[in-house]
Amino acid sequence: MLIDTHCHLDAPEFDSDRPDVIRDCQVSGVGAVIIPAVWRENFVTVKTLAHQFQGGYYALGIHPMYVRYAKDEDLQILDQTIEEALQAEDERLVAVGEIGLDYFVPEISSGLEKERQEFFYQQQVKMAKKYDLPVLLHVRRSQDRVLKYLRQYDVRKGIAHAFNGSEQQAKAYIEQGFCLGFGGTATFTRALQIRRLATELPIDSLVLETDAPDIPPAWLSKDNPRNSPAFLPQIAQVIANLRGITLAELYEQTAINAQRVLPRLKNHCHM
Repeated sequence: MLIDTHCHLDAPEFDSDRPDVIRDCQVSGVGAVIIPAVWRENFVTVKTLAHQFQGGYYALGIHPMYVRYAKDEDLQILDQTIEEALQAEDERLVAVGEIGLDYFVPEISSGLEKERQEFFYQQQVKMAKKYDLPVLLHVRRSQDRVLKYLRQYDVRKGIAHAFNGSEQQAKAYIEQGFCLGFGGTATFTRALQIRRLATELPIDSLVLETDAPDIPPAWLSKDNPRNSPAFLPQIAQVIANLRGITLAELYEQTAINAQRVLPRLKNHCHM
């Protein structure tokens, strides 16, 4: 099975043709799509959307780029929403996410205060531990700091989405029990470091993703850069070619990996 472990299918870019996008992705062979929330405003949206199609799953969290809009009480709402979903035995909830730290965007121009980001990230890692849920991580120029809190609260399952760190950092995530997400960036020949990691890291540490509508693959034009979960087979083909394995082998192993680090997916997503 082909699993898109990170896709913002609720994004406004899909408002005009979302049912078509879902159909196209299913026709292309994508059997499961995980839709992460980014802030309080789309908790209900991602949950509702995930329930609208076979293979739809979701995660709940507050993205570091959205911390500037968030209030402290949003953490309580997140906690309550997760608890209610688990009590209702909602099979579609698979993780806390998208959470993490973003030190790439300048603090002064963006209003993304590092201390505020860390507060929200730390609280959400604690929440993941409390509910025994894995995490979907956003990590930009903050690898070591993100790892610090995972170790501190002993969170040992999840995905470092759109991984772009060093080999040493990749191994640190793997040692923590995490998989690393690879997507459209790996299709660019100039993305030497990411392609090297996608080629050389242990096959059992990789999962596939699109991050649609973002991180478009190399073949999309600048005039129409919208990424789609339907492009995942082509992205997977590039990674399979880099590794010198068949597409079927990559599909099977990355599905096993995704279900290992997202155990609720394993319970409900049939191979």
